[in-house]
Amino acid sequence: MASGPPAGTAATIRPAVAADTEAVAAIYNQGIEERSSTFETEPRETADVHAWLMAGERLPLLVADEGGRVLGWARMLAYSERAAYAGVGEVSVYVGAAARGRGLGRALLNALEQQARELDYWKLVGNLFADNAASARLVKSCGWREVGLHLRHGRLDGEWRDVLLVERVF
Repeated sequence: MASGPPAGTAATIRPAVAADTEAVAAIYNQGIEERSSTFETEPRETADVHAWLMAGERLPLLVADEGGRVLGWARMLAYSERAAYAGVGEVSVYVGAAARGRGLGRALLNALEQQARELDYWKLVGNLFADNAASARLVKSCGWREVGLHLRHGRLDGEWRDVLLVERVF
């Protein structure tokens, strides 16, 4: 599955391949360093991302590729191992700092939603830091709704962080 260039960018959204793992890890590590999107604190290695690729077709990893450069990625995780939740996926979207503001997050999220529908998912969920206004704007503009707020959900660098729960039901 590949899609044409999203509005505002010349990037193509496509499934990730092994050659993308270093760039995907670098973008995620940038997000870890920024402390605005994840509770992860340890950098990810290329081998970690390679394991994501091996997760199978039902857990896709997509990249925004511009001229052979990966500028961002989106990934779907299983929400739960319980059979009742087989059609619910948890979503992550990351765009490298230098490529933000070009519509890549929207293009990645839209492509991941489309793939989720094709895979018979009925719902996608996300967990956003409550103070991450850019991510909240992105999901809202793509038709997601706010479900609730986990107060003091986790600590990052000794500070409590609240987490906004969002969902997209098909």
